[in-house]
Amino acid sequence: MKRVWIRELAEKKEQEVLLKGWIYKMKSFGKFAFVFLRDKTGIVQLVVEDEELIKELKLEMAVTIEGTVFKNERAPEGVEIRVRTMEILGKTYYELLPFSINQREINAALETQLDHRTIGLRRPDKRAVFKIQGEIVEAFRTYLRGYGFSEIHTPKIVASGTEGGSELFTVNYFETRAFLAQSPQFYKQMMVGAGFESVFEVGHAYRAELHNTWRHLNEYVSLDVEMGFIEDENDLMDLEEGFMRFLFQHLNNTCSRELEMFGIVLPEIPKIPRIPLGEVQRILLEEYDKKSPIGNIDAEGEILFSKYVKEKYQSDFVFLTKYPAAKRPMYAMPDDELIGMTKSFDLIYKGLEITTGGQRIHDYEMLKQNIIKFGANPDDFDFYLESFKYGMPPHGGFAIGLERITMKILDLENIRESTLFPRDLNRIVP
Repeated sequence: MKRVWIRELAEKKEQEVLLKGWIYKMKSFGKFAFVFLRDKTGIVQLVVEDEELIKELKLEMAVTIEGTVFKNERAPEGVEIRVRTMEILGKTYYELLPFSINQREINAALETQLDHRTIGLRRPDKRAVFKIQGEIVEAFRTYLRGYGFSEIHTPKIVASGTEGGSELFTVNYFETRAFLAQSPQFYKQMMVGAGFESVFEVGHAYRAELHNTWRHLNEYVSLDVEMGFIEDENDLMDLEEGFMRFLFQHLNNTCSRELEMFGIVLPEIPKIPRIPLGEVQRILLEEYDKKSPIGNIDAEGEILFSKYVKEKYQSDFVFLTKYPAAKRPMYAMPDDELIGMTKSFDLIYKGLEITTGGQRIHDYEMLKQNIIKFGANPDDFDFYLESFKYGMPPHGGFAIGLERITMKILDLENIRESTLFPRDLNRIVP
């Protein structure tokens, strides 16, 4: 027989089926037992009437079974399987599981769960996070390809940092020193100039930040976009706003079951407000008596301002625009009208920055002078600057943190919950 997935059983009533999976839960009554089988699509109740077999069974054994499907409205999936044969495919070699995975909640600290990550991920709700995350990436690719963007794959071992500063992991690259890429920024700009015009990448990024908080990682997945021949940064915000609407619709269509596990309903997204940073800081001070750091707002400010936007605009999203040049990278395009400001933005979602973006400097001499202004040597960036000598169009882009947007869509408490194998200040295994 061909294997049947548990999610398909409702269509197989009174038919013989072959199932494979893990033993999720057992209720033994001596001569028979209810055994709950789990595969990647769901959980089904088995009726096992072999006393010797029941004695052999243990939670999380991998098994294959053949049996007949019967209707049972009280059972998961609305059916149960009367088992004819069962074969143990993968024995277990433990005395106790690190924590129970078949109860309503895992009664273990997050760090303990991460120490035994593959065990926790056997729970359907923990795995559902990454089904949703996979569909976020799928939506990202589908949306951008629909606008003619090309997918690229750029190096993650680089000769210099794109953001500068000390937040760089060093790598011994033969007889020289190299770094892990903070972002694909230089390369995606170079590909715009190479003739691709509009590109995107799904790739890892590395930040040697000495943070250990609920929202920081040292390795994360970045959804990067760069688009040529733009008018200004509003083209980029238009593109991202359209993507967010497309994403929510995509998730509603492909992940309704997983979203339901978390009690999440994704609404239609209204027009996302675009508010200059100076205005945001003024509102925080007047409405919440909250002082902001120079040229930015802090984590508390993001939460407070999101509350304000939700009440005033009924939006979970807000674009913060017009950041000071001193707080942006050397390639950020200065604003035409506001001296000292840039054509850049952040997107805040439910109180957390999930995107940084903006228009870039496309003029060779202007970019070269800005590199000098930032205290760097243009000769160190020859590979990057070369593209700008040969007619670089106005362009810009943005990057979305995959783990951050996953966390916020599902209202998770810690970014590590939306990271398959987190890398942070204290964790490098598993």
